[in-house]
Amino acid sequence: MANTDLQTKYSKLAQEYSKLRAQNQVLKKGVVDEQANSASLKEQLKQREQSLRKQEQEMDSLSFRNQQLAKRVELLQEELAASDARGKKGKSKGDSPSQHGLQTQSVFDEDLQKKIEENERLHIQFYEADQQHRRREAELRARLEELERDADQHQTVVDGLNTKYVETIEKLQSDKARLEMKTQTLEREAKECRMRTEECQQQLRRCQSELNRQVKQSSSVIQEKVPFNDTKFSDYNSLNVPSHNRRHQLKARDVASQALSFIQDLVAALLNFHSYTEQRVHIYPLDSSLEPISPLNQKFSHYLLENAAYVRPLEESFLQLYQSITEDTVTVLETVVKLKNFAETFSTYTHFLQKILPYQLKSLEEECEAPLCTAALTVKNQELQSDMKKVTSAFEKLRSYINLLALPSVQQDAVPPSSTSAVFTQLAACLHSLHDAIKEMSKHYNQKASIEQELPTVTQKLCTTTECLLGSLGSLTSSTGKIATFFSNNLDFFTSPGYSPRGSSVTLNPLQAESMLANKKKAAAYIHAIKKTRPQSVPYREALSNRRILTSSTESREGLTQQVQQSQEKIARLEQEKEHWLLEAQLGKVRLEKENQRIADLEAQLTAALGGSPNAQTAAASTLSQSHEVADTEQKATGKEATLCTSLVGMLCTTPTVEHVGDEESREELIKTHYMTRVGELTTQLQISDSKAVHFHSECRALAKRLTIAEKSRETLSEEVKVANQNITRLQDELTTTKRSYEDQLSMMSDHLCSMNETLSKQREEIDTLKLGSKGNAKKNKGR
Repeated sequence: MANTDLQTKYSKLAQEYSKLRAQNQVLKKGVVDEQANSASLKEQLKQREQSLRKQEQEMDSLSFRNQQLAKRVELLQEELAASDARGKKGKSKGDSPSQHGLQTQSVFDEDLQKKIEENERLHIQFYEADQQHRRREAELRARLEELERDADQHQTVVDGLNTKYVETIEKLQSDKARLEMKTQTLEREAKECRMRTEECQQQLRRCQSELNRQVKQSSSVIQEKVPFNDTKFSDYNSLNVPSHNRRHQLKARDVASQALSFIQDLVAALLNFHSYTEQRVHIYPLDSSLEPISPLNQKFSHYLLENAAYVRPLEESFLQLYQSITEDTVTVLETVVKLKNFAETFSTYTHFLQKILPYQLKSLEEECEAPLCTAALTVKNQELQSDMKKVTSAFEKLRSYINLLALPSVQQDAVPPSSTSAVFTQLAACLHSLHDAIKEMSKHYNQKASIEQELPTVTQKLCTTTECLLGSLGSLTSSTGKIATFFSNNLDFFTSPGYSPRGSSVTLNPLQAESMLANKKKAAAYIHAIKKTRPQSVPYREALSNRRILTSSTESREGLTQQVQQSQEKIARLEQEKEHWLLEAQLGKVRLEKENQRIADLEAQLTAALGGSPNAQTAAASTLSQSHEVADTEQKATGKEATLCTSLVGMLCTTPTVEHVGDEESREELIKTHYMTRVGELTTQLQISDSKAVHFHSECRALAKRLTIAEKSRETLSEEVKVANQNITRLQDELTTTKRSYEDQLSMMSDHLCSMNETLSKQREEIDTLKLGSKGNAKKNKGR
C-alpha cells in the first residue's frame, strides 16, 4: 500500500515538475523577450525624446519667427494704411503713379494672403503632429510600464518556480535513493528467502523420506501385529471396521443424482421411440385407416403398446436406488441392495427388446416387399436391420454387466475385488458401443426418411410420424452419449475402493457396514455433546493477529525445535537406559528371591540336621559349605555368562540360572512388558515425527508465503521502474513539443517585431518629412 501511495505521489510530482519546468522555460523566454523589448523601447523613447526636444526647439524658433512675421505684417499693414492715405492725398497729382501703386499693393496683398494661409496650414500640421507625438509617447510609456510590471511578475514567478523545482528535485532524488535502497534490501531478502526455501525444501525432502521410511516400517508392523485377524472364526474380523467416508457418500449421491437425470432422459426417449414406431407400423407400408395391416404387424403393434410396462420400471427402480444412497449410509457394491431391483427391471426390458426384435426385422422386410420400394430404400432397410441387432446385443451386454455388479449385494465374495474394476471398464466400453449403434441407426433412419419423402405415395401423416420418430432417435442418441461420457468420467470413482477394513485388502461386508454406521452415530453424538460444553471460539481479529505472530516467529522456532529435538533424543536414550536397568533390577530381584528361598531351605535342613547326631551335624555343615561354594561358583558363572541381547525391537539382558521354570515365566512377563513399552515408544516416536512433519510443513508454507510476498514486491518495484521510464519518455516528448511550440512562438514574435520595426520606420520617415517640410517653410518665411 505504501509503495502504491509513493508511486502515485511520485507520478504526480513528476507531472507537476514537467508542467512547471515547461512553464519556467516559457517564462524565461518571455522575460528575455520582454527585457529585449523594454530595452528597445527605452532606446526608442530616448530617440523620441531627442526628436521631441528638437521639435520643441524648432517650434520655439517657428513661434519666434511667427511673431516676427506678425510684427512685420502689422508694419506692412500700417505702411499700407499710410500709403492709402497718401494715395488719397495725391490723387490730384496724376493717375499713372496711383495705378502703379495699386498694382504693387495688389501683388503684396496676394503674397501676404498666401503666406497667411501657408502659415495657418503649417500651424495646423504642427499641432496635429504634436498631438500625435504626445499620444504615441503616452502609449509607449504606458506599454513600457506594463512590460516592466510583467517582467517583475515573471521574475518573481521564475524565482519561486526555481526554488520549488530545486526542492522538488531534491525530494525526488531522496525518494529515488530511498527506493533504490529499499529495492536492494528487498532483493537481498528475496535471495535469502530463496536460499532458505531451498534449504527447507531439501530438509523437507529428507524428513519426508525419513518419515516415509518410518511410516512404511510402522505400517508393516501395524499390518502384521495390530489388526484383529482371527483365522478360525472369520466373523470376528468385523472388528476391523473402517472409518465412515462422508466425502465418498456425497460423491456417490451426486453421481447417483446425475445418473438419475440421464436415466430419466433415456426412459423418455425410449418411450417416444417405441410409441412413434407403433404409429408408423399402422401407417406404412399399409395405412390401417384404409386397409387392414398384416397379422405380423398387428402383433408387433400389440407388443409395442406394452412398452411402458417395461420402460417405466427402469426409472422407478433407479429412483429407489438413488433414494437409498444417503449421507448416513455406506455405499459399496456389497451394501447397495436396490441395485439388484434395477438389474432385474433392466433384464425384463432386455427380454422385451429380444421379443420385439424379430417383428422389427419382419416389418422392415415387408417395407422392402412393397411395390414402390426402391433399391436405395431396400439398402437402408437392411442397414437398419443390422443396426437394430447391434442395439439389442449392446443392451444384452449391458444386462450381463449390470447383473454382475448387482451380484455382490446378494452373495458375498461372488465377484472378487480385482474383477470389479474390469467389469466397470467393460461396462463403460459397452455404453460407448451402444451410443455408436444408436447413432448409426439414427443416421440411417434420416437417410431413409429423405428417400421416403421423394416417393409419390407419401402422406402428410407419414411425414409427421417419421419426423417425430427421428426426433426421438436424436434424443435417444444424445442421452446415451451423455450416459457413456458420464460413466467414463466417473470410472475412477467407480473402480476406487471407497471402504476397506483396516489391515486387509478384502471388501466390506454388511456386518462391517452396520458397525461403521453405529460408530458414526456414536461419534456424532459424542461431538454434539462436546459442542455443548466446549469454550467460546477465538475472535477473528485475535486469530489473525495470532496467525501473524505465528508466521513471523518461524525463525525463532527453528532453534527451539532443534533444542526440542535434541531433548527428545536425549530423553529417548535415557528411557532406553532406564528400561535396561529396570530389566536388570527385575532379574536381580528374581535371583535374590531365589537365593533367599535356597538359603531358607538350607537353614531348614541345617536345623533338622542339628537335631540329629554329631556326624550328621558335621555332614550337614559340610553340605552347607559345599552348597554355599556351589552357589558362589554358580553366581560367578552366571555373572560371567550374563549376556546382553540387542535387536531392532530393543535390548534384553539374560542371565542363565539352574531353575529354568521360574525364569521362563518371569522372562515371558518381562518380554511382554518390554514389547508393550517398546510399542508405546514407537507410537510416541511416530507422533513426534508427525508433529515434526506438520511443523516443517507450516514453516515451508510460511517461507513460501514470504517468497511470494517478496516476488510481488519485486514485481511492483519493476512496474514502478517501468512507469518511471514511461514518465521520463513522456516528459521528454513534452519537452520536445514545448520546445517546438516555443520556437514557433519565437518565430511569430520575431515576425511581429519586424512588422513593428517597419511601422516605426514609416513613422520616422513621416516625422522626417514633416520636419523637412516645416524647415522648408521656415526658410521660405525667413527669405520673405
